[in-house]
Amino acid sequence: MSRRLRIEWRPGLKVTALLDMPRAPHSPAFLIASGAGAGQTHSFMAGVRERIAAAGFPAMTFDYPYREADRRAPDRADVLLACHRVAADRLRRYDQRVVLAGKSMGGRMATHLAATGYPAAGLVVYGYPLVAIGKTRPRPTDHLDEIDVPALFFQGAKDRMAPIELIEPVVKRMRWSELQVIPEADHSFKVPKRAGIDEAGMLDLLVERTIAWVR
Repeated sequence: MSRRLRIEWRPGLKVTALLDMPRAPHSPAFLIASGAGAGQTHSFMAGVRERIAAAGFPAMTFDYPYREADRRAPDRADVLLACHRVAADRLRRYDQRVVLAGKSMGGRMATHLAATGYPAAGLVVYGYPLVAIGKTRPRPTDHLDEIDVPALFFQGAKDRMAPIELIEPVVKRMRWSELQVIPEADHSFKVPKRAGIDEAGMLDLLVERTIAWVR
């Protein structure tokens, strides 16, 4: 069962986090940040957290301030990063080695945090949002050149927010990086029925590959 934490990210301002702690935890711990449109209780977020913990690694999710306040529009990047940093610091109380992971926007914020020199053990991004919704030009990615920890990117082959021909050269130019393309998957890692894999199966696949990479 997840342990509910309250994290004070600024004086008087708190967000909720959910921590799954195995009885005999392995290192590192995983901080998993959510995408813009869904909080930590979304089935993808909960599924990743629970599966990583089942594999023996501490895993924590958290809500950004706008989600905590039940607002739909994401906070400014500086607010997201401030909260993200404090959440990572909280998890480091349990394990000094923390992998910064995240879905979509949460993964992008994880890369920005790592680019500041935050002492991360590694990065795992589930669907990097290279191209914003409604846009055609990729977001700037200069900050990725500042990252000097191992990084793993999962991208759906049919992800419109990160066409493979655009994301592949971005990941390749990073140090110690790896791109794993999931056939037929979209940005949410959903695949057509003909692929024969449901949401639970996809979560199993993503987490199994994540753990294999970390080990």
